[in-house]
Amino acid sequence: MQSEHTKIARLEALAALSGIMISLQSRANGELSHRLDNSIQAAFVSFSSGLLVLIIIAIFSAQVRLGMRNLRAALADGRIPWWQIPAGVLGGLFVALQTHVVPLIGVAIYSVASIAGQTAISLFVDRIGLTGGGKKLISKRRVAAAVVTVTAVFISVIDKFSVATFSLIAVFLSLAAGALVGVQRALNGQINEHTKVSFSTSLLNFIMGTTTLGVIWLLGILFNNGKVSPLPGWNLLLYTGGTIGVIYIAFTATIVQHLGVLTFTLFSVGGTLIGSLLIDLLIPSHGIGVSWYLVGGIAMTYLGVMIGGQSRLFKR
Repeated sequence: MQSEHTKIARLEALAALSGIMISLQSRANGELSHRLDNSIQAAFVSFSSGLLVLIIIAIFSAQVRLGMRNLRAALADGRIPWWQIPAGVLGGLFVALQTHVVPLIGVAIYSVASIAGQTAISLFVDRIGLTGGGKKLISKRRVAAAVVTVTAVFISVIDKFSVATFSLIAVFLSLAAGALVGVQRALNGQINEHTKVSFSTSLLNFIMGTTTLGVIWLLGILFNNGKVSPLPGWNLLLYTGGTIGVIYIAFTATIVQHLGVLTFTLFSVGGTLIGSLLIDLLIPSHGIGVSWYLVGGIAMTYLGVMIGGQSRLFKR
């Protein structure tokens, strides 16, 4: 009989694997953007592929359809405000930024900066009560965590300032991407309380995100001399970004129930950071390298996440 310790160890390994999947998603979306030379089109292709997977799941899942009915009922009787429904727009913008910046700065620096953005914005999100349950006081430990993760971004790129081709703007866009997904998760938490089915919440997000990216892409074509690039062949790995996102959602919904949010976050972020470092070492984007400054920044980012996590652990 499988021991409880072994079961937990396997779940922790799956949580770390889910984090590695996020770094693979960043690499796939970034490479698709590079091949298309069009980040918005790449984001649209990625998001729409995930939407297709979720539509197929919804067709065969009565639970997902029930979740959508629950959401409509909650919206109709005012239990959920209408302005929370377009949370997926933020997810679409997040993927648009991801596809744009990863080819410029690599997966590892992008991951460090986006995690810092999430950590920093969480202070604001909790302070205004966006996650539900009212406004929350911000502890000194969480402020310290935010300062550590943001400082880690600076350390990760300190050796890049003298490189003429390095894009500091891309680093700030990565921070913004993390902030967007931090707000989106807060809104999704409230939406999920009403759907009661994580895949239903995800379906809503993918519908909103795909629609947003499609409109932006279309406007670019019509008014800004945008283009429609031919898809770069049948290398299926290039089109896995959206599907990875759907699988990650399934992992999250299952594993968090057993490990709790704190443990899942620590192992997932660890997987993301280690995975992003390995990707930039083994299959880097063109012109992307790994320095000891970046390795130090990754270690410091994880330290910041652990500091922030400990503040919740000690309250239990």
